[in-house]
Amino acid sequence: MREKGLEPLRLTALVPKTSVYTNFTTLAIHNKKRIYVVFSFIKTIFRDSFEVLCVTSFLLLVYYMPLHRFASLISWAISPIAVAPAAYLLVVIYGFRNDPARFNYLLVLFLASTIVPMLLIYGLKKIGKVSDYNITFREQRFLPLLVMVGVNALGYELMLQLDAPRIFTGILLFNAVNMVLILLITLQWKISIHLLTLTSSIALLYLQFGTVALWLLCLVPVLMWSRIYLKAHTFMQTLVGSLIGFLIMYTELKWWVGL
Repeated sequence: MREKGLEPLRLTALVPKTSVYTNFTTLAIHNKKRIYVVFSFIKTIFRDSFEVLCVTSFLLLVYYMPLHRFASLISWAISPIAVAPAAYLLVVIYGFRNDPARFNYLLVLFLASTIVPMLLIYGLKKIGKVSDYNITFREQRFLPLLVMVGVNALGYELMLQLDAPRIFTGILLFNAVNMVLILLITLQWKISIHLLTLTSSIALLYLQFGTVALWLLCLVPVLMWSRIYLKAHTFMQTLVGSLIGFLIMYTELKWWVGL
């Protein structure tokens, strides 16, 4: 039998619209149970404690983060200026670890894929030529794409001067060629450069490391959802970008390296 004044205090508040009191202590217990179930499930899949911590933290972040912010986070994390240099880094570090000039190749690739594009877009945004850093509007993409054709062509010439392996000259040569293709498409239609860059990078890693790289294709539907949810693209624009990126880059580099 409970005595008055000895029962522990409980936080209560009005539930919006219903004017009914709810017990946050009970809700907190249910949330803890859910988190514990998820954590236990993750532990059965991942044995390493660091992996368990990373996956659990990511899922909790997704659970509590607003959906729009989460979609924006994905869109930035898997953006062209992040994905392409990451792929180049893996190819150079693990595929050409015995080549003494490998960091020279990496520098040229980074300049063409990340540093120059970032400075270019920042400058265009500063002077009002583009409305945002993702260059959402199709009409604003022509000038930066045209500049990137020249940047990749120059990078190709630098790679030739360095007597680089054909895979590196091919990357920059076909980046320039594919930019021209995107330019022509952009005149009439908007294609997802996010998806095109992701899948072309996966094609590069597939050529270098084999089928293990195809696991990265799991990122494609996630990025597609992000771009569609943010209303940056339609489903067809993301799908076509994905297919073109993988098939064209794979075909081009396979032919180029085999010459």
